[in-house]
Amino acid sequence: MGNTGLVPYETIVKATSGEPEAVDEVLRHYSGQIRRAALENGYINQDTEDSIKRRLIIALFQFRLD
Repeated sequence: MGNTGLVPYETIVKATSGEPEAVDEVLRHYSGQIRRAALENGYINQDTEDSIKRRLIIALFQFRLD
């Protein structure tokens, strides 16, 4: 029984190597948290949401599993 609240290790490995499907899976996994973080006055700020997604993708490519 794994923790279903986590992104699978294999997905993280694939995402860090730039596999588009894995990156999309990570973004989907965190989409709710990203949207909540982008809320301003009850509305989703699209620029903020895009910025958070962009920073998450950059962090994935910088992440090392050595």
